[in-house]
Amino acid sequence: MMPITKVLCRPAEVEDRRNLASLIQFETYVHRHLDWRPPLDWLGHEPYLVAEKAERLVAALACPPDPPGIAWIRMFAATVKTTPEAAWEKLWPMAHEQLRKHPSVHAAAIPLHGWFRDLLQDNGFTHTHNVIVLAWENSGHTLPPAKKNTSVRSMTEEDLEKVLVVDEAAFGTLWRNSLQSIELAFSQAAIATVAENENGEISGYQISTPSPTGAHLARLAVHPETQGQGVGYALVRNLLLEYKDTHHRRISVNTQNDNQVSLSLYEKAGFQATGDEYPVYQFEIS
Repeated sequence: MMPITKVLCRPAEVEDRRNLASLIQFETYVHRHLDWRPPLDWLGHEPYLVAEKAERLVAALACPPDPPGIAWIRMFAATVKTTPEAAWEKLWPMAHEQLRKHPSVHAAAIPLHGWFRDLLQDNGFTHTHNVIVLAWENSGHTLPPAKKNTSVRSMTEEDLEKVLVVDEAAFGTLWRNSLQSIELAFSQAAIATVAENENGEISGYQISTPSPTGAHLARLAVHPETQGQGVGYALVRNLLLEYKDTHHRRISVNTQNDNQVSLSLYEKAGFQATGDEYPVYQFEIS
C-alpha cells in the first residue's frame, strides 16, 4: 500500500513567491480580489497561508486586514486535484484563528466565479448586497452645469493624507481605503482630482484608472459635511469633460446596488447600468 501524503498548512514565506505565482496563473480555481495590489504583494502580511503536499504548493489563501476592521479575501487558489472545498477546509480555520487576534474584524469577498460563491455560502458567509457596473458612453450627452461653490483641481501627492480623511469619513469600514491603498491608487491613476470649497479645504476626490476604451472611475468620495452640495457631481462632470472631446468611448464605475445617492448622481451624469453585477459576501469573525 502506498503511504498517504499529508497536506501541510503553514504561513506563506517569501521563498514561496515563484510557486505562488505559478499557482495563481495556471490553476483553474483561482479567486483574485479587485485590488490595487496584486496577490503576491501581500506576502509578509497575515493571514497569508499555503497548503503543500509532497513539498508542492496545492492551495493558498490571503486575507490580511487592510484597513483595520476588514479582511477582504485577497486571493484563494487551489489545484484541481486538491479541490477548493478541501483546500478551504484546511486553510480557512487557520486564517480565522489569526483574524481573531484583530479587534472587531469582518471578512468579506466579492466572488467573480460561481464555484467561489457557492464555497462562501456553504461556509457561513452571508450575501449582503451587490456591486453593479455602470457606464457612460461618449455620445454627446449634455452635462448639466455644476454648482459654483466647488472648484476642482488635479490631485497632488501632498493631498493624500487629507484625501484619506475624506475617505474615512465618507465610507463605512467595508469600503474604506488605507493610506497605502490610496497612495497606490494615485500612482496608477489616469486622472485624479480633488474638490475644494471656498476656503480651499478638500471636500471630495476622485481617482480614475485607464481602461482599453477610456477610463474606470475607481474611487469617488465626498465628505459627509458637504454631501448634497453638488461636490460629487462636480468631480464626475470634470472627469467626463476630460474625455468628452477625445476618441475614448466609455467610462465605467462600480457602485452598490443599495446606494441610492450614488445611483442618482451617476444617472444625472448620464451613466447607465451595464447589467454586470457582483455579489458581496461578509463573515463576522468572533
